Amino acid sequence: MHRVVLPETGTMDAWREAARQLAAHAVPPAQVEWAVGEAPQSLFDAQPLPVGEGRALRVPRAFLDLADRAILHRDPAAPGLLYQALMRLQDQPHLLADEADPLVRRLEALRKSVRRDIHKMRAFVRFREIPSDTDRRRFAAWFEPEHRVVEANAGFFARRFADMDWAIHTPDLSVIFEDGEITFAPGAPRPDLPEDAAESLWATYFTNIFNPARIKLGSMRQHMPLKYWKNMPETAQIPAMLEGAESRVRAMQAAAATQAPARAATITERYRAAMPKAPEVIETLAQARQAVQHCTRCNLCRHATQAVFGEGPADAPLMVVGEQPGDQEDLQGRPFVGPAGKVLDEVMQQSGLDRGAAWMTNAVKHFKFTPRGKRRIHQSPDKGEVAACKWWLELERDFVKPQLTLGLGATAALALTGRNSALTRRRGTVEETADGPVLLSWHPSYILRIPDTSRAAEAKAELAHDLALARKLLAQG
Repeated sequence: MHRVVLPETGTMDAWREAARQLAAHAVPPAQVEWAVGEAPQSLFDAQPLPVGEGRALRVPRAFLDLADRAILHRDPAAPGLLYQALMRLQDQPHLLADEADPLVRRLEALRKSVRRDIHKMRAFVRFREIPSDTDRRRFAAWFEPEHRVVEANAGFFARRFADMDWAIHTPDLSVIFEDGEITFAPGAPRPDLPEDAAESLWATYFTNIFNPARIKLGSMRQHMPLKYWKNMPETAQIPAMLEGAESRVRAMQAAAATQAPARAATITERYRAAMPKAPEVIETLAQARQAVQHCTRCNLCRHATQAVFGEGPADAPLMVVGEQPGDQEDLQGRPFVGPAGKVLDEVMQQSGLDRGAAWMTNAVKHFKFTPRGKRRIHQSPDKGEVAACKWWLELERDFVKPQLTLGLGATAALALTGRNSALTRRRGTVEETADGPVLLSWHPSYILRIPDTSRAAEAKAELAHDLALARKLLAQG
């Protein structure tokens, strides 16, 4: 029989060294006795570990990760179970993938339990300040972990509280952090820690965020087990809060439903009368521009800064229709003033088209985006949003009555023609609609998104070709 006694710190390294030596010489698990910390005296002398290199061993990285946590479990069988798995992995390299295997399931249970305990220690340790004879503040805490997780958590606390000296004492092991260095000491009884003034502030805050109408005792005990309550200042408030919860809920219910005073109706009526209103009958482009600001036909109006209506001569022979306002258009309230608009301006100038002589607009009037940090990332409108906004586009076409409409991009093509087929085959062609001919081409933002510079230049040339075609069609009348 071989006996291996593992230390309280560096347990994984010690287990790994001994297990490698034993497994390399194919020592059966039944002939190895494992212990952590102080091992009980045995009636028989133990054999020394085998010497020599022995056979080569291979284990997956996943096993080392599993062992790194499972070895910290207080179950005295944990080191032996890991050694059993190490031996079986030599013949069953995919053993850990078999979740139905009893050994794998038991080791996973050990790992999960250790993980939970690591989290609890990080969440429930409460430091109290103690006198210091240096320029660094000193703190101490008492904690009773379920497993041997003190060493595994030392780095976490060192990173979080690097600007102070501290010590966490537990029954098994104490971790001490002084002048940026971590050391370990044997376990100690609970120290007599002084009261901390900050605890009363924390308890007051905890009391004030307590919602008596949302009490879930089972969930609270699951996430904050009772065994840790005695070391946490805020938990002393819980019994009193629970006792008064029912009366506080009744008070909240009594205060919630109140009859509005008679004067409220007059104030509401006056407020609504002062709000700008859209004209009931839209007879001009100016009225349409005013009315679109009140549009709630889809949810895009909830987040956009404003609706962006078209602009240009009311009798423009050419109407240019894009997809939707971009970030800059949403802020300035004008179409085609962002990066894509600059590309369009450049190509229109090259093609001999005067932007000032065209009606510039979009198929959708509100900016659709998703927030990402401080940026608003463009999102293409869906069919429903295009259909909801089509009413405004048709209004523009009715008033302007363009000789030719230039649709840029798939969204504009859908709104103008009602067809959702691929733009690749339709680009550069003219499609007849009830409101006049529509020439389709690329949207300049599509050109900006092409990563291949040669392909982008080709698409830009195709847009220029289509604009030249538009100029030719307008000249033909």
